[in-house]
Amino acid sequence: SDEIYEHINYVGRHASIASFPVLRDRVAVINGVSKAYAMTGWRIGFLAAPLWLARAASKLQGQYTSGPSSIAQKAACEAFSGDQTCVEEMRVAFKRRRDLICRLCREIPDVRLAVPDGAFYIFPDVSRYFGRSAGDRKVYDSADLAMYLLETAHVATVGGHAFGAPDCIRLSYAASDEAITEAMRRIAKALSELK
Repeated sequence: SDEIYEHINYVGRHASIASFPVLRDRVAVINGVSKAYAMTGWRIGFLAAPLWLARAASKLQGQYTSGPSSIAQKAACEAFSGDQTCVEEMRVAFKRRRDLICRLCREIPDVRLAVPDGAFYIFPDVSRYFGRSAGDRKVYDSADLAMYLLETAHVATVGGHAFGAPDCIRLSYAASDEAITEAMRRIAKALSELK
């Protein structure tokens, strides 16, 4: 169970699947400090699993990458054991940004959106723009649309194929309210030019 977003949850308290005794011996939980503590790139994560699986994972991990630095390890310990007020403040800020980006996204014609319950991404369905053109540029799928938005609106998005959602693009709202508002203005303008 990938629980890296456990603290960036907008609909209630997170319940780990490993907290159910009947499942505990059949579940591996993966987590880390990158999301809740804004420590992306520090490469601190952990696995809670049955001993046989943890030993096998340790052997594999040792071959794929080196260990994290001692400074990163100490910082992670401080993050876990320190005051958690900042985590809740970040969650509240992300919820506000989620609400902002969803409102702005819903104002764009032909874009459908399900409001996410956690993390800091939205996956709007943009498939109604497939087959449209702006000048000699035609958009065939979400990868094309992501490239079109990068080149035209100067906003980076990711096509949904990588996430099993080929009709969607991924937008992050891990940015300031002002940056989100400006990015969505640019996206709306670029999409309006597709006919």
